[in-house]
Amino acid sequence: MAREELTRLTGNGNGECGQGDCPNVYRTKRGTFVVQGDTSAAFDPPTGEGLVEIPEETLREAFRALGW
Repeated sequence: MAREELTRLTGNGNGECGQGDCPNVYRTKRGTFVVQGDTSAAFDPPTGEGLVEIPEETLREAFRALGW
């Protein structure tokens, strides 16, 4: 899946990264979410999965973008 196929919900000029490339939440056409953030080593996830750590404000911004 290419980034161009995703709807960016965060990082549109408000917040610590502004329009930068970190951290962000994207929505797919299927209604699922892709989260971009710092890699976390809190525990070892199952094969094929990964952990990222993002600030609370990034999730709040994504919720606002969705009208939640």
